[in-house]
Amino acid sequence: MKKLFTIIVTSVALYSCSSTNLVYISVQQPAPVTISPGIKNVGIVNRSSVADKNKALDIIDKVLTVEGDSLDRQASQAGVIGLADELIKNNRFNNVTAFNSIDLRTNVPGQFPAPLTWDVVEKICREKRVDALFSLELFDTDSKVSYAAVPVSLKTPLGNIPGIEHHANMLTTVKTGWRIYDPAEKVILDEYPITKDVTFTGKGINPVAAAGAIINRKEAILDVSRKTGQDYAFRLIPYWIRVTRDYYVKGTDNFSTAKRKAQTGNWNGAAELWKKETTSSSSKIAGRACYNMAIICEINGELDKAIEWAQKAYENYNNKLALRYVNILKNRKENNSVLKYQQQS
Repeated sequence: MKKLFTIIVTSVALYSCSSTNLVYISVQQPAPVTISPGIKNVGIVNRSSVADKNKALDIIDKVLTVEGDSLDRQASQAGVIGLADELIKNNRFNNVTAFNSIDLRTNVPGQFPAPLTWDVVEKICREKRVDALFSLELFDTDSKVSYAAVPVSLKTPLGNIPGIEHHANMLTTVKTGWRIYDPAEKVILDEYPITKDVTFTGKGINPVAAAGAIINRKEAILDVSRKTGQDYAFRLIPYWIRVTRDYYVKGTDNFSTAKRKAQTGNWNGAAELWKKETTSSSSKIAGRACYNMAIICEINGELDKAIEWAQKAYENYNNKLALRYVNILKNRKENNSVLKYQQQS
């Protein structure tokens, strides 16, 4: 059985007068997009090219923003390649195929179009023998150039003389948008935009020369476009976050000793002392001890036991931290169920 999560723990004392310390826990979260384990073969299509009837509007936009249609086509294809490469590398699917010969178009340049009809999706998946379809629905680059004249000292045979150097700065925004179609369930599994900026600079004796000095721009845009495809593939992969939990360090001598054990990483030793205090005649001490027992159970990956201890801390002893902690633990348990489902593939 695959491991659902790993926990890395460090303990930090915030203030010496505080009754609690913080423990940092690294936990695994489910992938943002859940795909049925039965989906084994997927295809990728590029739908971002503008339909002929809308070309005029797109051409005007490219002229105004110094973009070229040829560069957009190459860059969008780089995004498809980036997605395909990353999906293959992650071994999530048996087969990943980019269908370059399928000519799909968008009617709305620079925006998410209406979804493909299910008739179209089903036809592609049936003919290409794939279970789901990834589609690049939106690809657009938008560039803006600004100029500045900067005073400089020019070297001449007669010595240095004052002069002006022109600087050109170009900000290019690459916008992409993806959808995943599941034809069996007739569900769009995901719809997600990604935007990245690239900045270029050039220098010259006049504005034209400065703009001409912006080199390697095409290669940089292709690289960024490829990266957007790779980044989209990561939405199918579980990821890690770092969370914090409070635990009690004051109340009795046992809490003080347990604090030192926890600080050295001896959490089980600390738990032995906390458990002794769960039967304390003081409801405040017993509540803190039960709460801390929930913490150690979470650290050890025993979420059901952690929930039981946290519920006891709140229900029996009215520990205020415990109620919120119960909800956190229940959410973690639900996430683990999703993780387990995602890892069945």
